[in-house]
Amino acid sequence: MCAKQKILFIMDSIIIQGGNSLNGRVNISGAKNAALPIMAASLLACGKLHLSNIPKLTDIYTMKELLANHGASIEVTDKNDSYDLAIDCSNISNFEAPYDIVRKMRASIWVLGPLLTRFGKAQVSLPGGCAIGARLVDLHINSLEAMGATIEIEHGYIKASCSGRLKGVHFNFNKISVGATINAIMAATLADGETVLMNCAREPEIVDLCKALRQMGAEIQGEGTDEIKITGKESLKDASYKIMPDRIEAGTYMIAAAITKGNIDITGIDYHILENLGLKLASAGVHVTPFNEGVNIKCNDIIKPVDVHTEVYPGFSTDLQAQFMSLMCISNGTSVITENIFENRFMHVPELCRMGANIAISGHTATIRGVEALSGAEVMASDLRASVSLVLAGLAAEGETIIRRVYHLDRGYQQLEQKLSACGADIRRVKG
Repeated sequence: MCAKQKILFIMDSIIIQGGNSLNGRVNISGAKNAALPIMAASLLACGKLHLSNIPKLTDIYTMKELLANHGASIEVTDKNDSYDLAIDCSNISNFEAPYDIVRKMRASIWVLGPLLTRFGKAQVSLPGGCAIGARLVDLHINSLEAMGATIEIEHGYIKASCSGRLKGVHFNFNKISVGATINAIMAATLADGETVLMNCAREPEIVDLCKALRQMGAEIQGEGTDEIKITGKESLKDASYKIMPDRIEAGTYMIAAAITKGNIDITGIDYHILENLGLKLASAGVHVTPFNEGVNIKCNDIIKPVDVHTEVYPGFSTDLQAQFMSLMCISNGTSVITENIFENRFMHVPELCRMGANIAISGHTATIRGVEALSGAEVMASDLRASVSLVLAGLAAEGETIIRRVYHLDRGYQQLEQKLSACGADIRRVKG
């Protein structure tokens, strides 16, 4: 047996007996995409940053490992359904984010801005070994260079330095980028003078980061709009902050209720940040009823076809595209999904076709002709959102679905099997 086969053999799988209607209640965990940059922001302060509602996910463990690598002291308190973290960055001694850690998670690049603006130097591996420009890493670099940093790319590393403090600047992103907006905001909090960032990403997770930074003493205005103003401070202070709930997890369970013709109360989430998905589900014939800190999703009708274009927030999220495609696979007609954010985010399509879906791809557009029913099959997960789209398809399919390489799920979905089982799903994880 070759080495590659051995690796596959020890990976966990998920087995689903499809056909059960999901009914019950799901409480949403903390948002990974808010927790990760806020954890990185701890590098900006001399004292402790106390964070609550941290989800129990492998990406969180990776960020914790990266911060510890830099010299942070991290106290973890287990709250059963979440973690509390106390991160003390008083004694940072290592300014390199090594490839061995960064390759596990692209969000590792968010230590670049904090290290550079507070300590004047940083050396961060290119995330996953990606070439500059392919995933907008160039936008991170351009904004920091505009603030006065000297940056070189050598041997797969971003090597950044500055003499004295970074300088406030007026900077316009030539393309909207969530990651670059986050890095620039954090760098600007300790820069000398006022920074105005234009054409910024507007995601709720960026708003959450700015709220946390404000608790730490940062002066920020305009989060949630495309223009953010930051007046740099000489230092940031101790703070406590509760991480917002995960809108992508909530959206996934909304689609789970629809695809299984179920009835689920999804709690602990502000429906307004999911309204775009809610409107699409309503167009598909799903009953969407918001309530205080939650939304009820009920479906007992035929699924109607709905076209979707992924866009930057507040448009339809690329992180919900694969899940929505699974729903359209059993719609009564033809739908078109256009992926405008990532160039390679249809990797779930061949696996859905193994389950009987009728999907044709042309460039960045997928045409889905709904079928009466999906059939259980053995499929392979390729990334986080693709993985959960296969879970959703398996829940609705006739017969047994086996999903391999489900370690991707553990990056973004806390206790997925338990939450689905509590609503009536026949789902279990099998250790490799």
